[in-house]
Amino acid sequence: MKISYNWLKQFIKTDWDAEKTGELLTDLGLEIEGIDIYESIKGGLKGIVIGEVLTCEKHPNADRLKVTTVNIGADTPIQIVCGAPNVAAGQKVPVATIGTTLYTEEGEAWTIKKGKIRGEESHGMICAEDELGLGKSHDGIMVLDTEIKVGTPAAELFEVENDQVFEIGLTPNRADAMSHYGVARDLKAGLLQKEVSLELITPSVSSYHVDARALKIDVDVKDKDKAPRYCGVTISGLKVEASPAWLQNRLKSIGLSPINNLVDITNYVLHELGQPLHAFDADKIANHKIEVKTCEAGTKFTTLDGVERELHEDDLMICDSEKPMCIAGVFGGIDSGVSESTTRIFLESAYFNPVSVRKTAKRHGLNTDSSFRFERGIDPNLTEYALKRAALLILDIAGGEITSDIVDAYPKKIKDFEVRLSFDNAKKLIGEEIPKETIKSILASLEIKVNNVTETGLGLTVPAYRNDVQREADIIEEILRVYGYNNIATTTKLNASISNSSKFEDYKLQNIIGNQLVSQGFFEIMANSLTSPKYVALSEDLSEEHNVKMLNPLSNDLEVMRQSLLFSGLEAVAHNINRKRDDLKLFEFGKTYHQYTEAREEHKHLSLFVTGNKTEERWNAVASPGDFFYLKGTIEVVLERLGLRKLKSAPIKSDVFSEGMSFSIGKKKMVDFGLVKKSVLKHFGISQNVLFADFNWDNVLDMAQHNKIKFNAISKYPEVKRDFALLLDNKVTFEEIDTIAKQTEKQLLKSVNLFDVYEGKKLPAGKKSYAVSFILQDEHKTLNDKQIDKIMSKLQANFESKLGAELR
Repeated sequence: MKISYNWLKQFIKTDWDAEKTGELLTDLGLEIEGIDIYESIKGGLKGIVIGEVLTCEKHPNADRLKVTTVNIGADTPIQIVCGAPNVAAGQKVPVATIGTTLYTEEGEAWTIKKGKIRGEESHGMICAEDELGLGKSHDGIMVLDTEIKVGTPAAELFEVENDQVFEIGLTPNRADAMSHYGVARDLKAGLLQKEVSLELITPSVSSYHVDARALKIDVDVKDKDKAPRYCGVTISGLKVEASPAWLQNRLKSIGLSPINNLVDITNYVLHELGQPLHAFDADKIANHKIEVKTCEAGTKFTTLDGVERELHEDDLMICDSEKPMCIAGVFGGIDSGVSESTTRIFLESAYFNPVSVRKTAKRHGLNTDSSFRFERGIDPNLTEYALKRAALLILDIAGGEITSDIVDAYPKKIKDFEVRLSFDNAKKLIGEEIPKETIKSILASLEIKVNNVTETGLGLTVPAYRNDVQREADIIEEILRVYGYNNIATTTKLNASISNSSKFEDYKLQNIIGNQLVSQGFFEIMANSLTSPKYVALSEDLSEEHNVKMLNPLSNDLEVMRQSLLFSGLEAVAHNINRKRDDLKLFEFGKTYHQYTEAREEHKHLSLFVTGNKTEERWNAVASPGDFFYLKGTIEVVLERLGLRKLKSAPIKSDVFSEGMSFSIGKKKMVDFGLVKKSVLKHFGISQNVLFADFNWDNVLDMAQHNKIKFNAISKYPEVKRDFALLLDNKVTFEEIDTIAKQTEKQLLKSVNLFDVYEGKKLPAGKKSYAVSFILQDEHKTLNDKQIDKIMSKLQANFESKLGAELR
């Protein structure tokens, strides 16, 4: 939310600078995320002065140029070459001096420099209004009043607004601060704690009166639950035109585009007081009657953006006697709003049920300034005041007269909240005792009325506009934020308890594996659990019927809970690649969510993503790409770290992997991994290879808990290494060699390793060569050659008989 400091100072006359004020607002809970500079004229006319043309002669080398001498209030006049047809001696003109920065309509900056034009020196520029940002005309230079003093800065002559604009990261509960008045109200309370007492100035509406009861609009509120309060008044004899500069500047400073005086005033009051308003063209209201009601489901309605929408049976609508005109609190209709020909309006100010507005806005995917406030809850007691404030502004700016009494349909007044505050509870939650008089002062500054005072606490009435303050804890929070969190002393005592938790707690194992992956160059990501429902179409293993759908999705891309960590991870990969970060190693601990007939389920996963090079290119090393075997090794190290060793590998067929494997222990699958298919990557705009691993973290945790660690003393007898070069069929895998070797010699064979694979022209067709090493060791004595040769002979015989191997 944007708040103009100049606008804010209309409510509270503070002389604090914006930085200091921003710090106080942040301490009050209205976090200032940034302070921007606003200039109604870009550049603020800095360097532009008023000059007098003393002489004007034809340029000796150009027919369309003139050489002028101009007095700008300096010691000597300056020479300027000018191409404007209307320049003449005796004129007062705006002059851009050397070093002045001007801006094009597109916002591009350019600087005035000393130079020569067709051989004649030029020391500045006489400006047209479009060159200064004062208008769009470029027919000639601006000619000003001859009474203006030479040397006067142009910024003093024209209405240049310089402002500082706060960007406030407003939390959803602070509906009371969604306006300049609301922020000023908080600022006043904060300043009072700094012993700065300032008056909160509110615009007067005492001059409001009915001029003539010439145009009555009947109002019938049929759904009083959805519209607890509805006010309106008619204004006639209006002239729709552009708003005055001050009003345009106020709206522009907070990022709004001026439209016309009537619409601008409703927007102005919205951001000034926090009360949304809507102006209907009175001549378009059939039979001069308004009905506030719901319509039949399926009713067609076209909104201001030109989109035809189908109404829900619970959508509250503002209708005339024939048709709907506006979605209440959300968006106006295309046929009922103000136009250039409008002369009479019905001005609406209402309080709509927040839940109703929120549901309607979500259903239609609309998020407007009005719905933003209505759905969080505005002040129901500000409705009539805001209507009068807007009406008086309209009379002042657009002319006309008030032609009806105010209609105020408010059958059941919304009550303030009664809350009891205990001093002991306040001390307990805050951590120190705040003086009782200070507490009462803070509450009074927040317009919270103290009804009764006892030794133990206070009886309070909270105004209806503070719908987030309804409990004792809320009152204590209000006291603390105004008193200042920074004013609470930090305790020197630290209390801690010792928990008897298992070493296999999920968070502990996640930390272990997370730290290990980070040490290997991986970066942790945290993707959104909400995702697009379209992703299920990318995998046959996922089903649309298993999507857990959101009742109130934030957008079409965040409609369902994810069934796989793959797609959210690929979004992160694509985001980085698009920013020239091609070499990535990422991991994420997260959950997947599934809807089944009998219940919903969620499962924990660990995902790994590898793409590009695993190591950077250096002067003494070539960049090494991350390949399938690098990912496989990383997975084995992760499982090894948790003591999970006896892995069974098997190839998998999947519509997301072009090449894939899985590791299992017993009947429990630990991880699926492989090279992601190009067709899947194409959906995310990724052209380079991506490797993906998906750990079933629930199964990993279960197996880690049942894993028993065994240890033996290190043998004092040496290991013996022997090698075979085996000629095998292409279909034979190393896993088969490893299995046969360990079945052949179970006691002395400690490990089997594949250290070279050769496939080439020197081998017979369909053959390959494996170079395999075997580590032998006896725990109790030194092996002799006879024992070693016997084992190696057995291995050779089994390889030959079972695999058709030949020694090379």
